[in-house]
Amino acid sequence: MGELVVLRHGQTEWSRTGQHTGTTDLPLLDEGEEQARSLRPAMTAREFVEVRVSPLQRARRTAELAGLAATDVDRDLVEIDYGGYEGRTTAEISEELGREWSIWRDGTVGAEKPGESLADVGVRVDRVLDRVRERLADGDVALVAHGHVLRVLTARWLELEPQAGALFALPAGRYGVLGHEHGRPVLTGWALG
Repeated sequence: MGELVVLRHGQTEWSRTGQHTGTTDLPLLDEGEEQARSLRPAMTAREFVEVRVSPLQRARRTAELAGLAATDVDRDLVEIDYGGYEGRTTAEISEELGREWSIWRDGTVGAEKPGESLADVGVRVDRVLDRVRERLADGDVALVAHGHVLRVLTARWLELEPQAGALFALPAGRYGVLGHEHGRPVLTGWALG
């Protein structure tokens, strides 16, 4: 049984400044490109039977620089739609609300234009997991995407609610490994790179 490698794109201007970057299609910074290149030895040491990438350029470029040839561009791997919180920091949102805000607890309900719920993101990543589970019988699968969506996916892999993604911080340009132990889904490596 193969492992599932979940790789977050390299640094962008907004990930560097802590701005929530959902569907805004930002390029990698030079630092992000270097992060992606530094992952090449770890990624090319594995034989992937499938590599699925988000359609956004920061994920596609990260895959390319890390030596991963995409076999599918998967719309379900796009980052959370933050609605009116797109491009804003947690501190800015908290100040506006007059209390500490968290995507994991509060979602985007308070935004002028509400975005996607964590439950909806959970449905999306469940579809991704359904698509890749049978491929894992043939070997490793890589998913190259974004921080919050990969954290929700990890929670769902572990049979947890989407909000449990709060437990799996994944810095830009890092990856995690999801596998099995005694027939159960487990986390076998995290924030590697």
